[in-house]
Amino acid sequence: MNNATIKTFALMGQPNTGKSTVFNALTGARQHIGNWPGKTVERKEGYFEVGGRKYRILDLPGTYSLFANSEEEMVTRDALAGEGIDVILAILDASQLERSMFLLSDFAGINQPVVVLLNMLDIAEEQGKNIDAERLSRALGVPVLPVIANRGEGLGTLRALLESGNLEGGLLNTSALEEKYRINPVLSELISLMPESGIGMYSAIWLAVKLLEGDRDAAGYVKDALGTKTWVQIERILEGQKEGILIFSDCKFQWIHELAEQSVSAAGGARAVRGRFDRLATSGRWGKFIALGIILGGLLLSIIVGFSLMGIIGAIRGAVTSSLRTWFEAVNAHGALTSLICDAILGGVFIALDMVCYVFAISLVFGYIEEVGYMARISYVFDGVMQRLRLHGKAIMPFLLCLGCTIGGVAGSRVIDSWKQRLLTIAISWVVPCIPVWAVVGVMGSIFFGFGVVWVVISLFAAAALHMFVTSIVFGRSFSSPEDRTGLIMELPPYHRPNKKTLLSFVWYRMKDVLLRATKLITLVSVVFWLLSYSSDGDIASTILYRAGTFIEPVTLFFGLNWELFTAFVVSTLGKEASLGVISALFSTAGGTVNLFELGMGNDSAIQLTAALMTRVSQPQALAFIFGVFFTVPCIAALGATAAETHSVRWTVRMALYYVCVAFVMMGIAYRVGLMIL
Repeated sequence: MNNATIKTFALMGQPNTGKSTVFNALTGARQHIGNWPGKTVERKEGYFEVGGRKYRILDLPGTYSLFANSEEEMVTRDALAGEGIDVILAILDASQLERSMFLLSDFAGINQPVVVLLNMLDIAEEQGKNIDAERLSRALGVPVLPVIANRGEGLGTLRALLESGNLEGGLLNTSALEEKYRINPVLSELISLMPESGIGMYSAIWLAVKLLEGDRDAAGYVKDALGTKTWVQIERILEGQKEGILIFSDCKFQWIHELAEQSVSAAGGARAVRGRFDRLATSGRWGKFIALGIILGGLLLSIIVGFSLMGIIGAIRGAVTSSLRTWFEAVNAHGALTSLICDAILGGVFIALDMVCYVFAISLVFGYIEEVGYMARISYVFDGVMQRLRLHGKAIMPFLLCLGCTIGGVAGSRVIDSWKQRLLTIAISWVVPCIPVWAVVGVMGSIFFGFGVVWVVISLFAAAALHMFVTSIVFGRSFSSPEDRTGLIMELPPYHRPNKKTLLSFVWYRMKDVLLRATKLITLVSVVFWLLSYSSDGDIASTILYRAGTFIEPVTLFFGLNWELFTAFVVSTLGKEASLGVISALFSTAGGTVNLFELGMGNDSAIQLTAALMTRVSQPQALAFIFGVFFTVPCIAALGATAAETHSVRWTVRMALYYVCVAFVMMGIAYRVGLMIL
C-alpha cells in the first residue's frame, strides 16, 4: 500500500500518562526508534493494521505544554505542523485529570482533529473518582474513549471505531476558553492583524495568545507569514505586555477546573492515595532520608539477587568448561586451542553473563520503584542538592540511572530542557559508579582488605562527593548560568500497582542491550589479552605484553601501579568489567582466564589467583588501582552515547581527558596515603 494513503495518528500527552504503553500495545514489534532530525529527543514511529488497513502512528515526546521552551516541546510543535498527521490521540491521566489536561488546553486552537484517550481509569477508581466520559466528550466537542492501556482495556473500542471508519476526531470546542482569554484587552487587537482563518494549522487566537505569552518560536512564525510592516504593528502592541504567560495559564486552569467539575465526581468517604507516607516522602526534613534509605535498600537487594544468580551462572560455567575440556582431551586437541576456547572465549562470555545478573537485579528493583510512582519523589526532594551543583532538580534521574549503567544515565539526561544543563549533568554523572565499577571494587577490595573494604567504600564516596563539587565548578563556568538553573516543575504521579508486563519488558530490553555489548567487548578483550599473554612454555616473561608493560612500568609505579595493574587500568576505559578479565589473565598461575566473581567460592583456580595477587600486589597498589578504575572515564560506549546525545565530540573529548587526569591524580594520592597507613 502506498504510504500516501496511510492515515497517520500521533500520540500526544504529558509524561507518565501512558503514551508509550498505548504505542507499544498498538504497534507491538512493528516500530522504529531513533532521534528526530537535528535533535537529541527520541523519535518513535510504528505501524498497525485494523480490518486489513494499515495505519502509521507517531509517539510524540511527552511534554507539559507547547510553549517551545524545550526540545521536547519544539519537536512536538514541529511534528504537528510538518508530519502530515490526520488525527491526534491525546492521552489524559484520569487519576490526575486536571493536571494532565493542561497540555490539551495549550493545544486548543490548533486546527487538528483530536480523539481523547482517558487512561488510568483503574487508578482513578481506586482514588474514589468517577469520570463521566460522555459528558466530558460533549464539553470538549471531540470523542473521549475510556482505556486502561496497561491491561489493553478500551483499545478494542479504538480498533472497532477504526474498522468502522467512524474515528475521524474533531476540533476541540474552545469557545469557553476563548472567552476567558479576552480578559487581556489587547488580544482582540492582535487577532485583527491576522488572517481570520489563522496561519496554517494555527488559529488567529492561538497565535495571539502565544505572542502575549512571549513565545519566540511563534513570534518568528507570525513575522515570516505577515511581513515586516504588520509585524511592526504587532511589536508596538506587545510592548509592556510582560505577564501574558501567567494571565493565560490562569485562564487555562479555570477552563480545566470547570470541565473537571462537570465530569468528575468523588465517592463518599474516598481519600487520595497520597497519604501520610507521601507527605513524609516529599517533606524537606524526612524526604531525603527516606529516599536515601530506599536507594540504599534497593542497591542492597540488587546485590543479593545478583550474587544469587551469579552462583547459578558459576555452577553452569564449571560444568560446561569441565565437559568441554574433557572432550578436547579425548580428541587430542592442541593445548592452545583448549585454552583459547575454554579460558578466553567461554571465560569472557560467562563474565558477561555475571555482569548481566547485576543488570537484571538493579533494573528490576529500580524499575519497580519507578513503576509504583516513587522515583519522581526522589527528584523532588533532591532538587536543592542538585541546585548546589549548579544543576536542575531533574538531574537526579540521570544520576540514579547511572547506578545501573552510565549509558542509561546519559540517555536519561534528555529530561533536562537546557542543552548546557544537559552537558553539565552528563559531565558530573560520569562520577556516579555503575554496576561494573562496584564489581571491580568488590572483588579487589575483598581480596586485599577483607571487611576493611567498608572503609575503602566510604573513602570512595567521600572522594566522589568532592569530585562532583569540583567538576561542577570546572565545567559549570562554561555550561551553567543563572537563566539555565530554573526551578523544578514536574508531575508527581500517583502511587499505583506496577504493571508486570511493562516492568519485565523494561528489564528484558535493558538486559539484552547490556548482554550484547558486554559479551562482544569482554570476549574480544579476553581473546586479545590471551594472545598477548600466552606462551607455550607458560613463562609470562616471554610474552609481548610483559615486554611492553615492563618498559613503561617505571612511570606507572609513580602512581602505584605495576605493569599488570596498569594494563588492567587502561582496559577499564573500554569497560570496567573487562579489567577483571585482564587481571585474571595476567595473574592466573594456571594460565588462561579465571572468573574473578568466583573468588571465595572454593574454586581451586580462583584460590590460586588470589594467592598470586596477594604475592605480587601490595595493599597500597590495590588501593591505587581501585581509585583509578573508580574515577576514570566510564567506558568507550558511554563516550559514544555522550557524543550522540550532546552532538559535541569536542566537549566529549574534553570530559574524557579531564576524567583521565583526575584518575591519575586520585591514584597517586591513594597510593601515598596507603603507604602511610597500611
